Amino acid sequence: MTKYDKLLQSVFDATVSMRFEDACKIAELIGFSRKGGQGSHVIYGRDDEIKLLNFQNRNGTIKSYQIRQLRDMVKKYGGK
Repeated sequence: MTKYDKLLQSVFDATVSMRFEDACKIAELIGFSRKGGQGSHVIYGRDDEIKLLNFQNRNGTIKSYQIRQLRDMVKKYGGK
């Protein structure tokens, strides 16, 4: 299993916490680019996707609902 595959798999293994940096890397791996954000929030988007990914850095992790949103996008664009 490659490093890329392990990182993508981590979103399916996570239930209540995931590292903020890993979430940002995964978003970029599946074609999202940083669109902005303020304070602890970072927003990612794709030109062909209406929904945005909004991650909030809470002591180095993201919230569980943000993990679910990222998981849905990985299923859609990450080949899972």
